[in-house]
Amino acid sequence: MSRYPIPAARQRVAEEIRRSRFITTVAHTPSVEAARSFIAEIKAEFSDASHNCWAYLVGPPGETSQIGYSDDGEPHGTAGRPMFTVLQHSGLGDITAVVTRYFGGTKLGKGGLVKAYSGGVQYALKGLPLVEHVPSVELEVVIAYASVTPVQRLLPDFEAVVVDETYAADVTYRIELPEEQADPFERALVGLTSGMVLIERCPPEPG
Repeated sequence: MSRYPIPAARQRVAEEIRRSRFITTVAHTPSVEAARSFIAEIKAEFSDASHNCWAYLVGPPGETSQIGYSDDGEPHGTAGRPMFTVLQHSGLGDITAVVTRYFGGTKLGKGGLVKAYSGGVQYALKGLPLVEHVPSVELEVVIAYASVTPVQRLLPDFEAVVVDETYAADVTYRIELPEEQADPFERALVGLTSGMVLIERCPPEPG
């Protein structure tokens, strides 16, 4: 799955359940490092809390190769795993949830904890603004001046945009477009210019 919905912004919700206060924060985390950084940030923000339980899923919706979750001191299986299950079935990718609990003195029992932690994530996801994750690539394209206008007209058909341009003996464009469009775009360029084009894929930015 090359395109999938991801969080467009952080979202935080809070609720009180039998005197305990539960604060759920969710965010877009495109890498395991980003997920761990976000978790550390929330733990630091709520360092006085009884628990900061978390779960993350990096990659497309339902992907399980880069996941993690923690009960953070709650009874085994009552927080992190239920939170992850909600993320796994949310239809979203690249997402981390942290549920912060301030214990209010009344124990909830295992079933109550599972409901509270999974429910907190569901509550946070309800109004979460979304955007589409679109993997992109950059191409360096060198063409003759005669091809400038035809090539510019071609760009919207492939969701391509010029991010840099240089005019010398020829015209050099740096073009960004969805990864899935790269091959058909290159074929279209070759056809449009009768092969009078140089195309090179730019290496991805480090990190």
